[in-house]
Amino acid sequence: MTGSTSIGKTSIKAVNTKAKSSVDLRAYISQRQSYLLGKRIFDIAISVLVLVFIFSWLFPILFLLIKLDSKGPVFFIQKRVGFLGHSFPCIKFRTMRVNAEADTKPAIERDPRITRMGSFLRHSNLDELPQFLNVLVGHMSIVGPRPHMYNDCINFSRIVDSYKFRNLMKPGITGLAQVKGYRGPAVNFEQIFRRFQWDAFYVRNAGFWLDLRIVHRTAVQTLSYLFSKIIVIEDLSDLSIGKEWIEPKNVLN
Repeated sequence: MTGSTSIGKTSIKAVNTKAKSSVDLRAYISQRQSYLLGKRIFDIAISVLVLVFIFSWLFPILFLLIKLDSKGPVFFIQKRVGFLGHSFPCIKFRTMRVNAEADTKPAIERDPRITRMGSFLRHSNLDELPQFLNVLVGHMSIVGPRPHMYNDCINFSRIVDSYKFRNLMKPGITGLAQVKGYRGPAVNFEQIFRRFQWDAFYVRNAGFWLDLRIVHRTAVQTLSYLFSKIIVIEDLSDLSIGKEWIEPKNVLN
C-alpha cells in the first residue's frame, strides 16, 4: 500500500483485514526476541542516564516555572492505552490549567486550557520527560507508537479498522509518526489514518537502527526548538523532519 492521500474506508478495511490475518502475536515476538531484549536494555540504560544527568537538575527548574505559571500540580497523570491494550498511568508535566475535561477532551490548536509554560513544554517535548519513569518500570519504551487516552483510542478505532494493531508494540516517548510531523491534535480522517500508517509501518519494521534514527530526529527537533528560543531563527521550516525520509510502501503488507 502506498501513501496516497485519497484512501477510502473500503481500502483501509481491506488492508487491515490482512493485518488481522497475517499477524500472530507469539510469532511476532519470537521473531524479534533479540531485538526486544536489546531494546529493553537500551530503554533502561538511557532512562537511567536521562533521569540522573538531566531530570535531576532540570526538574527543580521546571517545577518552579510550572508553579509560578498556573495553579495546580506539577505532574499530570492519566490512564493511557499501552501494550496489548493494557492501561497504565502515563506521567507528564502538566501543560494545561486544571479542568474537568482533561481526561476526555484532547488538546486542540490554540487551546485556551494550555498555559504559557505548557505551550513551551509541548513544543520542546519536555512535557514528556517524566515518561522516562514509565520506561524504567516497563510501561513504555523510548521509541514506539504514542500512547492514546482511552477516548481517542476508541474514537480512532471506529474510524480506522484494526487501529489497535499499533498496540503490538509498547508505546513510546517518541515515535515514527511524531518525527514525520504527525503530532498534536488529529482532527480529520487523513491525520488519524496517516498516524496509524506510520505506527503500523514501525510495528512491521521495528529494528534497532530505525529506533536510533527516530531518537536522533527527535533530539534534533527538540534542540532546534530550544535553540530557537535563545537564538532568533526566522524560519524553522528548513529544520523539518524530512518527509521523504521513509516511504510508507507496503505498510501493512
